[in-house]
Amino acid sequence: MSVPLWAWAAVLAVILVMLAVDLYAHRSAHVVRFREALAWSGVWIVLGLGFGAIVWLTWGPEAGGEYLAGYLIEKSLAVDNVFVFALLFSFFAVPRELEHRVLFFGVLGALVFRALFIGAGAVLLGRFHWILYVFGAFLLYTGVKMARHAAIEVHPERNPVLRAMRRVMPVTDAFQGSRFLVRQDGRWAATPLLAVLVAVETTDIVFAVDSIPAIFAVTSEPFLVFTSNAFAILGLRAMYFLLAGAMHRFGYLRYGLAAILVFVGAKMLLADLYAIPVWLSLVVIFACLAISVGASHYRTRRG
Repeated sequence: MSVPLWAWAAVLAVILVMLAVDLYAHRSAHVVRFREALAWSGVWIVLGLGFGAIVWLTWGPEAGGEYLAGYLIEKSLAVDNVFVFALLFSFFAVPRELEHRVLFFGVLGALVFRALFIGAGAVLLGRFHWILYVFGAFLLYTGVKMARHAAIEVHPERNPVLRAMRRVMPVTDAFQGSRFLVRQDGRWAATPLLAVLVAVETTDIVFAVDSIPAIFAVTSEPFLVFTSNAFAILGLRAMYFLLAGAMHRFGYLRYGLAAILVFVGAKMLLADLYAIPVWLSLVVIFACLAISVGASHYRTRRG
């Protein structure tokens, strides 16, 4: 698959334009309601699937299927991010009208860090084929661990990056509106909002360690890995406001995500013996998500 430089430039331009539109639409701090989150979720999903259609028409059905598989993997694993972000906002007592600002800059940083991880992963896989087995074994381990431990525990006070930040500069006791930094007694001080952003960013980096190798399991093309990851991540803010209050309704979703990780890990380990076709990967991913969401809905209705 040959990707010209202009295609990379066009994708980056679209991402920057959409981020600017999102920032302008939320220029004033306010509580994001369900209907607004639903509308924005629709926008991001249409954008992500629309780009998948462009990939399909430009580079063929195999590339389109690989993009869609990567998009679904990242989109489904992002549900864990939503749950953890809700815990972090609760821990720091973040005012609801400031949550979008934190998530906006968190997603912006996530795109940068994931681009770096994807570049490093592509270089490693290109030079050291055995890295494929390391990624596969890691995904298998992560999937089994996720299935065995259904509850997520978050301890921001143990975050080493957050603790280092507190040693470098003082942190104000109260939020200062939507500001991350303020001048206090003649020196710069961080606000609790910056501490939350650091916690969100470092948490997302930890999740990227799972999701990026998982996407490399369905495609080794860096362009598809990055774009499927980016378009899924762009909708993370809207997904948070859509699902954060209803996470208790998805009690079995974690097992579906664990099954997806185990599947893509096994796909990597078996790559040299049998190349699992893209259509089968899509079927397995759809089935894992549908069964886990359906079981969760059934359990919720049964009380």
